Order: sequence, then C-alpha cells, then structure tokens
Amino acid sequence: MKERYNIQGMTCSACSAHVDKAARSIEGVSDVNVNLLMNTMDIVYDESKVTSKDIIHVIDQAGYGASLPDGVVKDEKKDDIKERKHALILSFIFLVPLFYISMGHMMLWPLPDLFTAHQNMMIYALTLLMLVFPILYINRGYYIRGYKSLWHRAPNMDSLIAIGSTAAFIYSIYAMFMMAYYLGRGDLEMTHSYMMKLYFESAGMILTLVSVGKYMEARSKKKTSEAISKLANLLPTTAVLLKEGKETEVDITTLKAGDQVVVKPGKTIPVDGRIISGNAAIDESMITGESMPVSKGVGDQVIGATLNTQGYMIVEVTNTTDTILSQIIHLVEEASSSKAPIAKLADRISGIFVPAVLSISLVTFVIWMLINGNFHFALNCAISVLVISCPCALGLATPTAIMVATGRGAQLGILIKSAENLEMLEKTNAIVLDKTGTLTVGKPTVTDVISDRKEELLMIAGSIESKSEHPLSLAIMQYMNKQNISIYEVDDFSMVEGGGLTAKLNQKTIIAGNDRLLKQYGIEYDSHTLTTLEKEGKTLIHFAYDQQYLGTIAVSDILKESSRPAIDELKSMGYKIVMLTGDSQAVASCIANELGIEAVWEVLPKDKSEQIKQLQNEGYKVVMVGDGINDAPALSFADVGIAMSSGTDIAMASADITLMKNDLMDVVMAIKLSHATIKNVKENLFWAFIYNIIGIPIASGLLYPLLHLTLDPMYGAAAMSFSSVFVVSNALRLRFFNGQKSIKVKPVHHKTVQQEEKKMKVNIDGMMCKHCEAHVQKALDGIDGLKAVVSLETNSASLEGNIDKEAITKAITDAGYEVKGFE
Repeated sequence: MKERYNIQGMTCSACSAHVDKAARSIEGVSDVNVNLLMNTMDIVYDESKVTSKDIIHVIDQAGYGASLPDGVVKDEKKDDIKERKHALILSFIFLVPLFYISMGHMMLWPLPDLFTAHQNMMIYALTLLMLVFPILYINRGYYIRGYKSLWHRAPNMDSLIAIGSTAAFIYSIYAMFMMAYYLGRGDLEMTHSYMMKLYFESAGMILTLVSVGKYMEARSKKKTSEAISKLANLLPTTAVLLKEGKETEVDITTLKAGDQVVVKPGKTIPVDGRIISGNAAIDESMITGESMPVSKGVGDQVIGATLNTQGYMIVEVTNTTDTILSQIIHLVEEASSSKAPIAKLADRISGIFVPAVLSISLVTFVIWMLINGNFHFALNCAISVLVISCPCALGLATPTAIMVATGRGAQLGILIKSAENLEMLEKTNAIVLDKTGTLTVGKPTVTDVISDRKEELLMIAGSIESKSEHPLSLAIMQYMNKQNISIYEVDDFSMVEGGGLTAKLNQKTIIAGNDRLLKQYGIEYDSHTLTTLEKEGKTLIHFAYDQQYLGTIAVSDILKESSRPAIDELKSMGYKIVMLTGDSQAVASCIANELGIEAVWEVLPKDKSEQIKQLQNEGYKVVMVGDGINDAPALSFADVGIAMSSGTDIAMASADITLMKNDLMDVVMAIKLSHATIKNVKENLFWAFIYNIIGIPIASGLLYPLLHLTLDPMYGAAAMSFSSVFVVSNALRLRFFNGQKSIKVKPVHHKTVQQEEKKMKVNIDGMMCKHCEAHVQKALDGIDGLKAVVSLETNSASLEGNIDKEAITKAITDAGYEVKGFE
C-alpha cells in the first residue's frame, strides 16, 4: 500500500534524512520518499505488518509530526508566509533598538548618557536583556524544534541555531553577573571589560537574520508550486446542467457520468466529456501547451478546464474523478516529490552534516582554549561555526529545481513522471523514432493527382470512394471536400479483395484500385510515368470509367510540419537518430533520405526493443519516441521513453515522459529542459558545498593566525540565510525556461576492437532451412564494412572486409544461432 503523509517540523535536509531513516527502520516498509520542499512523505508498506498508526508513532518518536491528509484543502504555504512575516516584523521592532544601543558606542552613534556613562553600565546591560527577551520568545520555535530533535538524537538546522543563540545568550547572562560583581567592588575597568563581552545583540541578530532567510525561502518555495496551483484552479466550481430541456446551474461535484452540460462561448468546460451537439473552437493551451484553438464537433472528446472560445455545444459527461487535469496534476506532483540520483550525494551528506558541525564547533572551542585560553574568542568561533553552517542549501538544491522544472514542463505540455527520468534524459545521446504518428501525421493524405482530365477524375473518384470506409477512401474524400466538386450516387457498389472498388454510374462501370485490378478489367495505362511516385513509397489508386483510364491519385502518410525542424535541431545537438518502421524499404528510405537520418524498416513492434538494445550495447543512452501503445515494449526498454499523445490519454504507463501535443519539437524542448535543470541542480549543489567548505574554516578561526580574520556570529547568520535564498532563487530561474539555448550532448566513445582486413569463414550451427539462411544473412548484413555470403549447404558464412569476430559472434547469437568457430 502507498500513502502520503504530511510531515511537521522539517526545516532542513538533515530533518528529511532523519525522517527517511526512521520510516525505513519500520518492518514492512519497502520504500520511502521524503520531500522537504512539500513537507510530505510517500511511503510504501505491507498492510499485514504495519499500520498508519505505527508509522505516525515512529515519526513522532523521531522528533517530528506526521499525519494523513484529511481531505481539507488549505493553503498552508500562504498561512506559513503570513505567520513568518508577522514574526519577522515584531523581531525587527526589538532588534533595531537592540542593535543600535549595543553597537552605538563602537560606531560613535549618538546615544544618551544613560547608556554610555560608566556608572550606568548595568542599565545598558539590562536594557539589552529586556530588548532581546521578546526576540527569543517570538522565535521560540527554533528552540522547541531544535532541542526536541536533539533530545531524540536527530539534530537538525534548528538545533544549530538553538545551540548557537543559546550559547550567546547564556554567556551574556554570565557576563552581566560578572559586571554586577565587579561594579559592586568599584572595579570599573573589569566591569567595562565584561560589558564589551555581551552577546545579546548576536543572539537576537542570529534569530532574526535566520528568520529573514526562512521568510524569503518560504516565499520562493511557494512560487515553485505555482504551476500546480494554476492547474488546480482551472476548473470552474459550477456547471450548467441540461435536464429535461431545462438549464440549471449546479455544483460541479454533483455531476456524474452521462449527465449533459451546456458550454457557452467564453465559458470553461467543467469536466471531461464528449460533444453530442454543436461545435466550438476550444483553447486547450493550459492543458496541452498548444496556443491555437482547436476546432471540435459532434463526437469529439473535450477536456475539463479548457476554454470554449467560440460556439455553443452540449457535452455529455464521461469522467468526473480521474480526469485529464487530475492526471496531469498527479504526474507533476509525483515528479516534483521524487528524487533524482544526483540528490543522493546531498542526502548522504545531510544525514551526518549536523552532528559533524556540532563536533567541529566543540573541537574549535577546545583548540582555541588550549591555544590562547581566551574564552571569549573561543566561544565566538564556536558559535560562528554553528550559525554559518547550512544544510538547508544542500537539502533545497535538488527539490526546488526539480519542482520548478516539472511545473514549467507541465505549462509547456511536457509531463515528466519522475526526477530520475529528467536526469537520465540529460545523459542521452541517441534517439529512436517510430515513424507513424511520430514523424508523420499518422493517417493517409492525398499528395498527388495525375490526370489530363482532373475535374472528371475527381468527380468519379469522389462518387465511388464516398461509399467506402477504408482509410484510403477517407483520405480521398477529405481531399474532395476541399475541392468543392459535385459527386453522384452510384449503383452496384462492391469491394474487390486485394484490388479495390467497383460501381456503376449511368450503367457504366467505375473501377478504382491497384494495377492488378485494372489489368483484370483489361484497362491499359502508362505506368512508367508513375515510377517516381512508387519509389517514394506512395500508395497509387488508379481510376477508370467506361473502360477508359482517367488518372491516378497518390496517397501517403506525410511528414508533420514540425518533423524536419525538430530533426535538424536534434542533429545539431549531436544526437544519433534512427527511425524504426514496419513499412517497406521504399517508404522508409524515402522519409529517411528526406530527413537525413538512419532507418530500419519492416520491424515488428516486438522487435523494436532489440534495435534499442543494440544501440545500448554500442554505448548509447537511448530515447525512444513513439505513440505509447504498440511501442510500449520499446518505450519501457529505452533509457527514457517519450510517448506522443493527442492529449486525451496522458497517463501512459509505459512512458517516462508524455507529450500533450503531437509535436516532435516538444522532444527537443524536453531535452533542453533536462539539460537546464541538471545544470541548475549542479550550480545549487556547488554553491551549497563551496559555501560550507569556505565558510566553516573561516568561522572556526583557521585564518586568524595568518590574517587575524574572524567571523562575527551575526555575519555568519546572515551568510547562512543568504545561502538558502540564493539556492531557491537560482532554481526559480527555470520558470522562465523557453528552450532557446543551444546544447550539445556527450558523444559516445566506442570501444576499440581489433579488426582484420582479410577473408574468413565462420561455421554456424542451428540453420535448418532457407528461412534460417536468410535470417543469418540479414544479421551479418547489419555489420558495417562486412560482406557476407551465408550457405545452408556448408552451414557457414564466407566473410570479407573489416572482420570483427566479437561483433559477428554477437550478431549470429542474437539471431538465434550458434558460432562453432572461425577459419
């Protein structure tokens, strides 16, 4: 069973790592995915071994809160931001005078004698104490969460902040007691000395600056989920129900399958359905990313949340729960909550980061006490180490970039199932493309009309083809409708199996079909003029009337408009591109030559995965692009499977990425998005790592002996806050991704094999018939630079050219036969 829990109390990647560790320790739990950004945990467990109560109890014991979603929709991010803003304003109200009074005498700012005169030093200290107390109380959450997680041996970012500010506060209280002690004995010099060691402003500044960072971080994190929020808010709350001829406005939640709703111009379609009356131009841009409205009529499917820009229609409800929109939202949420492999390094480090920082802080204090015995200096360095350390940046580096990227992808009509798919796509360098429906339109289209009597040909063709439901007939009729030519009613219509159609018009015979059918009726025509069309792989339909040849109509599955620019773009990136098709060599070669790509023809759907496997064995990381149905095995076998979709079935289990538009340019866009995302993640991780690598040594006083350089805790707190804000802000740049930047993929470095330029014979076991011989021949012909002649009589193959024994053995073995040796 899989469930999602809301987790309370997580503030950094160390928190998420401890929650993850606690959940995985439960017997019966098979998988855990903790999302710091969304404060959720997805967990898969065996219901016979563990219950929801057990899971919640374990997470509570680890120092965090866990609860199942109660179904109430609440904008928690908005509430969190409002609370943080309120706390921040109150903190600054007390921090400003605290900082001014504490730093005024050093900065030569004007201060009344009440705070500067020697005899008033205790008034000065008590004033600072009174000003810092409200700040400590306002930000008490850091202490509650920090010490609670420390008690449960799961220290997190709040633990560092709590310990650092507590140390500063307690030492300041100690300094106040010493001031009182020496002031009572009239030793103003020692009293002044301890007055200079008050850390009240540092304690208040640490908490306030961290709160500034958390507030800015919360605002930035809220923006990362805007794409999901926009999608979720697309559906209207009401619909116009048509019942017994009356229109009634009802709540959308009351609709059920089979209901009829009215959608007027300018209104949003409330649910997924089918048009049963009327027609409309529908803006599906928020779902598919397609900017132009789509014309739809009776029988067409419509998607809930899309906009009826023009036309009146009645829609029959087909789905009210598992709608296209809900599937999109689910996919985007799943992707944004998943972890990319690149995040594992940060997760491993985060799990030990806070304990390591606590140890470094303690060691820093001890070493400086041993070196110079200056308690004030040692404490300053120890506190600085605590507050400058930033596991938050590490934890936010990957999930923020992934969430923004998947949200941006959804806006562009690119649905990515997981962060792992996004990262793997960045590593790919070869693309295998299905032909039909991917490179081509996927349905026959009239491309040529060859006749000296074109108008008569079209009239006759339309008259007979209108009686047939064959795809070629439908293509001709679609062409006819654009020509505005009248057609006539025919009699004695019949279909000739494997030949074409016949009918009668004015007692004269119409013939429409292939060359064999015309010859059967004794009708002659000059076939040489049509040779070029046949070489292009087009299907030719010949027409005759009253034993007279009228002409020929050529039909073909034409390339999509976006195919050529998309292929050019992919080639410029450095991708190896291979087209797979079940069509003949003529058809495949024509399209491949037109696009300048490789082609493999007469490939059955079940054999496509073998072609992908061959590329993978050569060292390529392969993307498979297909229609997601008959290409399912290949989509699953590829490193990344991309399914082209019309937008009516986006939850295709076999694909890693689904494109809402049938546009190959979106493959280019998806690849560029993956490169931009992984680059962004690497930038974030670099900043998070380099910040801590440089910041912690400086804070510990490592540079003090050489440069007399130390770091005040308040500056450490500011730097720590800036680090998290920088990481989140950098990730937010992906919201403006538009795919304009050019990229280059990593080339494949093929293994060097020893090749011999000579003749050789290979003995083969397992060939039983001529079919076997042809099978082996085809396998060997697929090896570049090799000439082979296979003989069933001798159970061998004569080889000539660049002979690679390893490649030859593999080709024969993969074909299902055995190599007995080379001679």
